[in-house]
Amino acid sequence: MFDPREKIALFIDGANLYSTAKAIGFDIDYKRLLKEFQSTGYLLRAYYYTALIEDQEYSSIRPLIDWLDYNGYKVVTKPVKEFVDSSGRRKVKGNMDIELAVDAMEIVDHVDHVVLFSGDGDFRSLVEALQRRGRKVSVVSTLQTQPPMIADDLRRQADHFIDLASLSNKIGRDPSERPARAAERFEDDEY
Repeated sequence: MFDPREKIALFIDGANLYSTAKAIGFDIDYKRLLKEFQSTGYLLRAYYYTALIEDQEYSSIRPLIDWLDYNGYKVVTKPVKEFVDSSGRRKVKGNMDIELAVDAMEIVDHVDHVVLFSGDGDFRSLVEALQRRGRKVSVVSTLQTQPPMIADDLRRQADHFIDLASLSNKIGRDPSERPARAAERFEDDEY
C-alpha cells in the first residue's frame, strides 16, 4: 500500500477523526500517528483541521491544538458560525471541508500519496480530482460501527481504505496514561 520512496501528506478532519476513534473506543496518540506515517515513507506534511468557538474563555480542544502546532502538524482552524435554526434553537456550524480540499489541491504536485482521515462522503470529488492528477489516495475511517463512519462512495473512490480500528494498536494512546486521571475523578466524586 505504501512505498517507502513516496512523499506523503496527511489530511486530518479533526472532528471526524475524533468521533470515529471515540465510536470504536480508543484515543488517538498524535505523536504515535506521526511516527507511524513517517515510517511508511517521506512524510512531507500533516494537516489537522478543526473549527473553534472563539468567545469561549477555555476550549477543551485548545491544549491539543497547541500541542499539534508545536509538534509537526500544520493546524488549520476557523471560528464556528453560530445561528438560530427555524425552531429557535441555537446551533453552531464549523465545516472545514473547503479548507482541506484547497490545501490538498495546492500540494498535489509535491506529493505521491495523500492520506485522508475522514469518512465524509463530500470528499469523494476531492479524492477523484487527486487521482486524476496521478496521486494515490488512502482514506482512514471505520466500518466497525453501525452505520459505518465512512460513506460508501468515498470508500469505493479511494485507492486504499484503512480501517482506523486496524491502526488502534499503532496510533492509540497507551491505556496506562488514562487510569490516574480516572482515579483522581473518582476520589473527588466521593467527597
